[in-house]
Amino acid sequence: MLVIGNGRLITRDREGTFFEDGCVAIEGQKIRKVGTTKDIRKEFPSAEFIDAKGGVIMPGFINMHNHIYSTFARGLNINGYHPKNFMDILEGQWWRIDRTLNLQDSYHSAKIAYLDSIKNGVTTVFDHHASYGAIEGSLTQLSNAADELGVRTCLCYEVSDRDGAEKMKTAVKENTDFIRISKDRSDDMQKAMMGMHAAFTLSDTSLEYCAAHTPDGVGYHIHIAEDIADVYDSLAKYGKPIVNRLYDLGILGKQTMAGHCIHIGPHEMELLRDSNTMVVTNPESNMGNAVGCPPAMRMLNEYGLLMGLGTDGYTNDVTESYKVGNIIHKHHLADPNAAWAEIPEMLFNNNPKMANRYFENKLGVLEPEAAADVIILDYKGPTPMTKDNYNSHILFGMNGGAVTDTIINGEIRMRNREVQGVDEAKIWHDAQAQAQSLWTRINQA
Repeated sequence: MLVIGNGRLITRDREGTFFEDGCVAIEGQKIRKVGTTKDIRKEFPSAEFIDAKGGVIMPGFINMHNHIYSTFARGLNINGYHPKNFMDILEGQWWRIDRTLNLQDSYHSAKIAYLDSIKNGVTTVFDHHASYGAIEGSLTQLSNAADELGVRTCLCYEVSDRDGAEKMKTAVKENTDFIRISKDRSDDMQKAMMGMHAAFTLSDTSLEYCAAHTPDGVGYHIHIAEDIADVYDSLAKYGKPIVNRLYDLGILGKQTMAGHCIHIGPHEMELLRDSNTMVVTNPESNMGNAVGCPPAMRMLNEYGLLMGLGTDGYTNDVTESYKVGNIIHKHHLADPNAAWAEIPEMLFNNNPKMANRYFENKLGVLEPEAAADVIILDYKGPTPMTKDNYNSHILFGMNGGAVTDTIINGEIRMRNREVQGVDEAKIWHDAQAQAQSLWTRINQA
């Protein structure tokens, strides 16, 4: 048994329970009990004890939309790359990267992404992968990396027509193969979706092919209206908005997650709501790509969509998305009251709800029988922390770098900022060598 105490404990339960000197007891892969440090240590005197040293104890973060394959883009200089718009960014950078990626690139980039997630207190990652240079077996590379690091993850491969019909079908098979593999697991650590790139790179025939090969109970992970070009493409080719088109083809639904949804209208919001489709927004990436600000406040407050928060490969620190999400909507709407409640609702309440449409063990909360995904942050704070203001302390005072300890599925994955059970220096060394190889291949192509 493991006991974590002597810290301010944010449980995220329905009552918003907060302990000034809190403690959580872990037995196996689940939370056994929460309470005061005095009471829990008295009840479990022989348990291994982790001292939070007055820091903050809380559930691990969940990243609902990431792109692990973007890991090696950091610092990359592509010859002749000078984008003027989002399509230039896709064609000039991301599609050149993914067409060059081999299986070793995918594996080592995943090792780094999951390692960095642990260091930033992210215990669950939903990833959207692409490696058109090596499709078959690529999700297994990510899966192996996740197993080695011990991170909970849900994987998919983005199906697209952009490299031809045969690769589209190979991508579908990569999804279906991994869906089968994930269903054979019994540890609730890895799940799978049917990945799709975006409506503008998928014909109706390809979407129908995806649907025909997607097992019951599995949904789709797809970008929707990230850029206005996606909207124009759907109207020009199919005479209907993107969401309508996907609705007509049976792509929407409770298990489906729509990324971005920046350029959608009220009727499309209604279709997403009525089909119970999940939406995930990615504020840093949207600003970085200059694609616009989604109508997230309307989707949440007016239409009641289940909407979460992701990083879209921009970072593995979801507190960055929290901070930027808080200000992008204030700036966009010229409303200082915007996003105070909505962004933490996405990150702390909706992300767990969305993740639990795939994972069985209850995530994002510290209460009996929930998954034992717990983090400690080194944070004291210049003002009192209470049940009513701890989100403000997280927003303005904490970041991923404050995380000292990460426990996933009851296993200590980081202790005192040292990642356990792996040779961290070797992971970084191997990644840098692999990245250099990738960069050379990209610029020689």
